[in-house]
Amino acid sequence: MPKNILKNLDGLTPDESAQLLELERSVALDEARPNIRPNITENFLSFVKYVWPEFIEGSHHKIINKKFNDLAKGKIKRLIINMPPRHTKSEFASYLLPAWMIGKNPKLKIIQATHTADLAIDFGRKTKNLVDQANYKELFPTRLQEDSQAAGKWKTDKGGEYFAAGVGGAITGRGADLGWRILCSWCRWSDHRSWC
Repeated sequence: MPKNILKNLDGLTPDESAQLLELERSVALDEARPNIRPNITENFLSFVKYVWPEFIEGSHHKIINKKFNDLAKGKIKRLIINMPPRHTKSEFASYLLPAWMIGKNPKLKIIQATHTADLAIDFGRKTKNLVDQANYKELFPTRLQEDSQAAGKWKTDKGGEYFAAGVGGAITGRGADLGWRILCSWCRWSDHRSWC
C-alpha cells in the first residue's frame, strides 16, 4: 500500500477514514508478521509491546523481561519481584505473564493468588479477555474452552487452567505448573503468613 495514501483523507466520512486506517494497520501487521511472531512468542517484552502498543519501556522492565524469559525456559523456578507501586509489576506478573505463558503452552495450569479474591478475579478477567482477542489468536494456538465463562476460573481447549484466589481462598487439592502470589506492601503481614 502506498505510504502517502493516508495523507489525503479529505472527502471521506469518519467511518471511511477509520476503515482506511484499520486497513493500513492490518497491511502493516501482515507485512511485519513473518518477522515478528517468533520474537513475540519467545520474548516476554516483545509480547507486551505487541498487545500493549502504548507501553513505555523502562530499564527495570528489561530486568523483569530477562527473569520472565528464564522462568518460561525453566532456568529458574522461583522469582520475587520487589518494586514500588505503579511500576507495572502486577500488570506484568498477574496479567501479561499468565497470558504469554498459557499462549506458549495451552496445557499449562496456573494459580493466581492475591491479597483479595476480587483482585485475583479482576486479573483473571483481564487475562481471559486477552487470550480471547483476535491479535492474541494470531500469535498462539491457545483457545478458551467454550463453556469457560467465569473470570476467575477458566480452561483452555487443550486442558490448561487458570484459577484465581484471594487470601483464605481454597486452593488445596489444586495442582499448578505455575503459581503467583502477589503480596502488596500495604497489606497486613498476618494475612499472608499461612502462604509462606
